Amino acid sequence: MEFITEILNFSLVDIIDIILVATLMYYAYKLLKGTVAINIFIGIILIYIVWRSTLFLKMGLLSSIIGGFMSVGIIALIVVFQPEIRKFLLMIGSTNLSKKGSIFEKLKFLKNQKLDRDSTNISALISACNNMSKSKTGALMVIERNNKLNFLENTGDEMNIMVTQPIIESIFFKNSPLHDGAIIISNNNIKSTRVVLPISNETKISNNYGLRHRAAVSITEKTDAIALVVSEENGKISYIKNGKFINYSNLDNLLNIIEKDIS
Repeated sequence: MEFITEILNFSLVDIIDIILVATLMYYAYKLLKGTVAINIFIGIILIYIVWRSTLFLKMGLLSSIIGGFMSVGIIALIVVFQPEIRKFLLMIGSTNLSKKGSIFEKLKFLKNQKLDRDSTNISALISACNNMSKSKTGALMVIERNNKLNFLENTGDEMNIMVTQPIIESIFFKNSPLHDGAIIISNNNIKSTRVVLPISNETKISNNYGLRHRAAVSITEKTDAIALVVSEENGKISYIKNGKFINYSNLDNLLNIIEKDIS
């Protein structure tokens, strides 16, 4: 009877507590979705449920063993989720508090994000990559997703140009003053050109790849952005997400993969 009484005795603070926990779990899932760490996250949730169940059933020995694992395991979690924690802190740290509504742009729990991101003209990007691949024109395009990349815009030239195939090709044309560096794309707009991306020396990639690929790997590790790279040496088009090179069979397949990733 005491247990039932405690359940029914809900206060406003309890409701707020549940909403905050649900919100936290939602954003943790969104952050880890599509990565190997999502399986670890689900495993931790299951272990926690088992632990709380053993406490409720007063299974002393089993609850003490699992409880000991939960208390010591926090150090292991920091190590395992280090890239995701860094990505989350980077998102919080890059929030412009002076800009009206900037915090709410980060927290889109009650908004339909798909409407904004679906407007990005992926077909134009792929067509431009195909033409630049044939002419072996080097290019680096970073597509913003949930994590804002405002902290990178000051390293390049601020723009507000709609994404079209001719615009992309003209930017990366070898004699263009804008071709060096990366471009940042958000909601079908080119926000910045000649952007200098941070390059991490910690990640080991093949020596066949140059600075463009290293920069793309680094930014997609630190944020949830995705990147398209056209090699100046061999014209190969690379798609990079979560610091990994994503395999594709043809350009139509690549288009479908990117559209799925930003939906």
